[in-house]
Amino acid sequence: MVGITFKPKAVSKKLLTTLNPRTREIVINRYGLEKGERMTLESIGKTYDITRERVRQIENFALATIKKSKDYKEHAFVFEELKAILKELGTVVSEDHLMRTISKDPVIQNHINLYLALSEDFKKHKEDDHYQAHFTTNDQVAEHVRSALGKLYESISEEDLVKEEEIFERFNSHLNEVVGEYKDNKDIINRYLALSKVIGKNQLSEWGRTSSPHIRARGIKDYAYLIMRKAGRPMHFKEVAAEINKTFGKKAHVATCHNELIKDARFVLVGRGMYGLKDWGHTGGVVRDVITEVLKEAGRALSKDEIIKRVLAKRIVKPNTVLVNLQNVKYFKKVAGEYNLA
Repeated sequence: MVGITFKPKAVSKKLLTTLNPRTREIVINRYGLEKGERMTLESIGKTYDITRERVRQIENFALATIKKSKDYKEHAFVFEELKAILKELGTVVSEDHLMRTISKDPVIQNHINLYLALSEDFKKHKEDDHYQAHFTTNDQVAEHVRSALGKLYESISEEDLVKEEEIFERFNSHLNEVVGEYKDNKDIINRYLALSKVIGKNQLSEWGRTSSPHIRARGIKDYAYLIMRKAGRPMHFKEVAAEINKTFGKKAHVATCHNELIKDARFVLVGRGMYGLKDWGHTGGVVRDVITEVLKEAGRALSKDEIIKRVLAKRIVKPNTVLVNLQNVKYFKKVAGEYNLA
């Protein structure tokens, strides 16, 4: 958190003295200055038996009245201090992060929101499908950051998992001199990335599209994929379950984990209870099927040693198991010491 030199509740009390009692009460309820819960236009309208549009008019009138007051001018330092905080955070920052940076108290956060609404130096961009709600003191910087985030999103496919160093490098490549002073600041770059609702990172600090199960894991099978991908090798289903518990703090029952691995096409049984990722080139089916695929991929006859080598790259089996299967003349034929499909 950053320290602020003023006391928000005392400042707000002074700023609101210029309003009549009913208008002051509407502003207090609208911004949640006392109870912390902000009331909607509709709920305030029902309280006073007026339309939501009338409440909006009263709110706008109240803010305009405060800005014309002597107390507003006397508290100009409050707005300058908030501008300095936004600049330190990168000029554009999500509403949530800004408020948590200033105070953990929801009521204090609401007072800060009132000040941001009072000053034309601050512009709020509402939350939408792509971005979190955020504030800025420089719309050119904000637009540039959003544009860079859009380009970053387009550079990532639904299946991609990108290491943190690379995501920073890609994002920085889309930033120019408009935010040049912030490009080497990892904390600020992280805050910019946090503005996006369509780009995110998983618990292993790998980045991608938030619509991907690799980023927003939706069950044991997704956690299993991340665990196996991180290990970079085939794993027994018992080991996968144990690692899910250890890494993600999720209660993964061994039987449940095994069932998920069996059902999900991303995983391939490569040995007794051992599973690998299809992405790694592992092949499902019995050993005969793997030999068939190896010969089809080669497009020619292969020696038994070459076949064994290629099969073992796809499945965890004993070499003798491969040799036994090669003796099946219904599927394989031997010519001049090499094997091919029958």
